[in-house]
Amino acid sequence: MDISRSLLRVSGAVGAIASAAWVLPIALIQIPAAAADPCPDVEVVFARGTTEPPGVGGTGQAFVDSLRSQLGGRSVAVYAVDYPASRDFDTSTPAGASDASSHIQSMAANCPNTRLVLGGYSQGAGVIDLSTTAMPPQIADHVAAAALFGAPRGAYAESLSGPHAHVAYVETGMVNHAATFAASRL
Repeated sequence: MDISRSLLRVSGAVGAIASAAWVLPIALIQIPAAAADPCPDVEVVFARGTTEPPGVGGTGQAFVDSLRSQLGGRSVAVYAVDYPASRDFDTSTPAGASDASSHIQSMAANCPNTRLVLGGYSQGAGVIDLSTTAMPPQIADHVAAAALFGAPRGAYAESLSGPHAHVAYVETGMVNHAATFAASRL
């Protein structure tokens, strides 16, 4: 019986050591603490045009790319305004303005040293314009520049600019011009 008790003690000790060996590596694994990304030097808040898919749209992406290329090593984040961008302007534009306004105010509060560049194309230009109308005045101190590429098209605007000018901001160099302006303010 002494042998069986000894074997039982040994097997129990081996089991305890094996369990401890299994738990020990898990305890030593360092799980990174959840941390917010550091605030960028610059953030572009851009609202895409009507019927463009979610994101910043073609004009917005060209603007962001041009701006980034002019800012050297500064970090540039992008926030695509979250809104329907539908032809139902009465609901789509205010929804975008609300999202943009909330995000801009949140950035000003949480990343006070981040310089904001606001931008929009077509309906998105209206979204950015509307989003800034009711903001507290101190938010303006965080906005370095705004680049608005045309408002939604109407018959009168089309008669002044021709049928293709509203969609040619990239091709005509206006996007690069606006990015150069924004970069000069940063």
